[in-house]
Amino acid sequence: MTKNKKADKATVADEQAAKVAEEQEQGMESSEVEGQEETEVDEVAKLTSELEESKDKYLRLYSEFDNFRRRTAKEKLELMQTAGEKILVELLPVIDDFERAEQSAEKSDESVQEGLKLISQKLVNILQAQGLKVMETPEGTDFDPELHEAITQIPADEKLKGKIVDTIEKGYFLGEKVIRFAKVVTGS
Repeated sequence: MTKNKKADKATVADEQAAKVAEEQEQGMESSEVEGQEETEVDEVAKLTSELEESKDKYLRLYSEFDNFRRRTAKEKLELMQTAGEKILVELLPVIDDFERAEQSAEKSDESVQEGLKLISQKLVNILQAQGLKVMETPEGTDFDPELHEAITQIPADEKLKGKIVDTIEKGYFLGEKVIRFAKVVTGS
């Protein structure tokens, strides 16, 4: 029995030694695991900050592109609305000439007057369909330097000072834009 007791004690000692060795290994593993967890936490924080930066850059880029898209759409619309501005400006003297011809033709044959009126009206209708509008400048309205060009001033009574006395040449709008200022005479 003594041999069995010694064997039992040896087995118990071996088991305890194995437990101690196992605990030491676990201690090493737990410190390694703690070190790995800390590096993993650092990596997660780093990746999270990079993700936030990327999201911020994406949002800024997206909003910049959206603004660019809106701006170009607006520019295209404005360009389409005023695409024929140059040709319309060049046709304005023709309209003026037709008006003068109609005034001169009042002394001539009715058929000539009628023909001039028809041609003039067709031209005006076509230009109005393109967005051309005549600027109304009735006598007695206030002079506006953003709409009118003062050719000269004439002495006038008190109620016509700084007001339009006569219109020499009509002004025109293309949409809301002034393409020709009305040439007027103002009172002083």
